[in-house]
Amino acid sequence: MDLRERPELLLVPAVFVIAMLVWEFAVPAFGVDDYLLPRPSQIFDALRTQLSDPLFWRHLKVTVLESLYGFLLAAGAALVLGTAISQMRLIERTFMPYIVAFQTVPKAALAPLFVVWFGFGMTSKVVMAAVIAFFPMLVNVVEGLRSADADRVQMLTVFGAGRFEVFTMVRLPSALPFIFAGLEIGVVFSILGAVVGEFIGAKEGLGYLLLQTNYNFDIAGMFAVLVVLSVLGLIAHFIIRLAQRRFVFWSQESRVIGA
Repeated sequence: MDLRERPELLLVPAVFVIAMLVWEFAVPAFGVDDYLLPRPSQIFDALRTQLSDPLFWRHLKVTVLESLYGFLLAAGAALVLGTAISQMRLIERTFMPYIVAFQTVPKAALAPLFVVWFGFGMTSKVVMAAVIAFFPMLVNVVEGLRSADADRVQMLTVFGAGRFEVFTMVRLPSALPFIFAGLEIGVVFSILGAVVGEFIGAKEGLGYLLLQTNYNFDIAGMFAVLVVLSVLGLIAHFIIRLAQRRFVFWSQESRVIGA
């Protein structure tokens, strides 16, 4: 592959290596204590220690499952409700104000309520992940279904197509780039929601492990968990991106509507 056409393939790892080297030598050079800002080599050692611990993989599995279930729940609800809102004006005028009002509530403030309602188990974390991931996906579904070309819709209507045919042949294909854009945001937000829920009340998970390392003043261990969460988010992002290239290969980059 010609690096002149894809310079980021060289620049991305180069920037990472340079940043790590500067970090490694700047910390002792400026006299920063390791318990405040550990060096990358110390973080790597802590990460290697965690990866060799079977308990760490149990925490990782719990967070992955919470994020996955929350993402699927939010995606399903966003597709159903977004379709109804985009196709029926009465539903939009009835429910959209409540949805927007609920979105303005800080989600971290809801986490204690979810723990009280659903307990300290996985259910409260799944609900938290779904709540945080829901709104960006909903807005992208609605916007995507409304982005269909009016001329194509009118042409099918003239030839006798019903609302279902117009939806499946024009509106849904036009909405797929927006839907996948929302999924890219939602899958990352679902991980965030699961970790936030684990902060409030949990007995396992990466969020719980972050709290434990914080209580033990293991700053290098905290950074190691953050690295794992970042990698987890990148993997989820690239899975959605690969699915988009597989199913929406004809589309260009679409407008992404965030939270």
